[in-house]
Amino acid sequence: MGPDARSATGREARPAARPDARPAARRDRVVRWLGLAGALLLAAAGFLGGALPGETTTRVWDSGDGPLIVVLWLAGTAAMVGAWWALRDGAPSARWAYVTAGLWAFPLLFSAPLGSRDVYSYACQGWVYADGGDPYTTGVGAAGCPWLDAVAPVWRDTPAPYGPFFVLLAALAVMLGGGLVGTVALLRLFAVAGLLAAASCLPGLAGAAGVPARRASWLLLACPLVGVHLVAGAHNDAVMLGLLLPALLILVRRPSQPATAQEPQPDRLGTETDRLGAVPGRADSRVAGGLPAVGWLLVAGVLLGLAVSVKATAVVVLPFAALAAVRDRYTWPALLRDGGLLAVGVLGGLLVPSLLSGLGPGWLVGLGRSGDTVQWTSPPTAVGMVVDYAGELVGRHPDAVPVTRAAGLVLLTALLVLLWWRTWSALRTRNPPKGPTVTPAESIVKLSSPARAFSPGVVAAGRTRGRVVLLGAGVALVSTVVLAPVFHPWYATWPLAVLAVAATRTAWFVLPCAAAAFLALPDGTNLARLVKAPGAVAMTVLVIVTALWTLSRLRRQPPMSASDR
Repeated sequence: MGPDARSATGREARPAARPDARPAARRDRVVRWLGLAGALLLAAAGFLGGALPGETTTRVWDSGDGPLIVVLWLAGTAAMVGAWWALRDGAPSARWAYVTAGLWAFPLLFSAPLGSRDVYSYACQGWVYADGGDPYTTGVGAAGCPWLDAVAPVWRDTPAPYGPFFVLLAALAVMLGGGLVGTVALLRLFAVAGLLAAASCLPGLAGAAGVPARRASWLLLACPLVGVHLVAGAHNDAVMLGLLLPALLILVRRPSQPATAQEPQPDRLGTETDRLGAVPGRADSRVAGGLPAVGWLLVAGVLLGLAVSVKATAVVVLPFAALAAVRDRYTWPALLRDGGLLAVGVLGGLLVPSLLSGLGPGWLVGLGRSGDTVQWTSPPTAVGMVVDYAGELVGRHPDAVPVTRAAGLVLLTALLVLLWWRTWSALRTRNPPKGPTVTPAESIVKLSSPARAFSPGVVAAGRTRGRVVLLGAGVALVSTVVLAPVFHPWYATWPLAVLAVAATRTAWFVLPCAAAAFLALPDGTNLARLVKAPGAVAMTVLVIVTALWTLSRLRRQPPMSASDR
């Protein structure tokens, strides 16, 4: 009997003795304490040289403890990344993953802000609104925010790029915080609450996609980007994920969906049922609690609308959420019916905060200013920088960055449409017969590349449609991060949260997350600024190589069979 077997009572069966059990247990202990040591080193670096108020003009290496701070930061990051990477195929159990991630996050919860100064921008934007101003038309500098010295200079004159729901949360933090420290503490509390909401959804989402919960929970919660940027940095991305994942969970596990026979997951938090009480082979009736299917569609839509009203990035998930909303068979009338109900909820989640705040759609204007920084970590920006560098060599100034950024957005739009269409085609190809069906639990979907996951033939008999939709949403977020005009390390947590519960192969998205953890110093200094020209050239070469590899894969791809059309 393998370690994942269960007894007939639903309790975890005692695994048979294995010769490698003792070394694996020793490795797990080393991983837990190595990661905790790394978190303590990062917290120490934060107290010595984190993103503290009034230190915006002094680089961390120019301070008296500069060398020590950098060494502590790099050592702590390397320890956390190494420990996270060691268990990328899954922690011993979901409970173990939750406890370990909590241990790692605990010292960061009481650290100074780490990795960026954005939390001070949130505080000032909330202050502007609480003071009767409009953060979408007035920069925090012009509005006279009393904490202006803590805000990064590049963001002092820009309007808020966040939705009205988050502005209301920031204003609430200002009114209850009583000062900068209290406001930052409450903003961090909001971020942790969002992260906890997302964490509670991981077992249910992983079960819907046939992925072990012990792996999904580890990949997201133990990722150093989460501890540093979402917990210590208090980024509002955590709030967005705390709304997005519950909405997706409602859609893929609501009782009106066809039942699926999912294999029991021994690493769930205690029993054979997942967090929402799903029983293998039977509709998840306990989710509903008496609420009709239409009601759950509206609830999910409201959560999605609120997620967009925190950060507009969540909008790319909406088309895939509409696919998850479809009940029974995938047909155009069913999509219009169920997707339309979901859209009603989304509009409610968007309009209510806009009306309550009195700010209207003005936040959309601020989105254009989020690309004021020019860094090679965004592939389209890197290509434009290289073109500009080449032009300067011959005495010209092509100003190519705006052009390549626009081209990246056009390409992103085309990719999102294509990705949605392939996902829809895959789902329609494998439409179940009328009435509820029971699918075998054994997964035959192998994610060897993001593009391959969405050919119609990949959704073979026996694969739940929840996984297909979640993979589509995850790869859509990957495309958004890669082709956006700017990239910051915490952006990588968007696709990570969804792919952790859906993808079968992980190295292709785990490795970039590990690399991104090294991009920022504790005071928010972006290391990419130190190597602008070499970084832009390296990124451009990577773009060319990736494009050539993708084209070669597409040429070798066999034509679609008649049965998959």
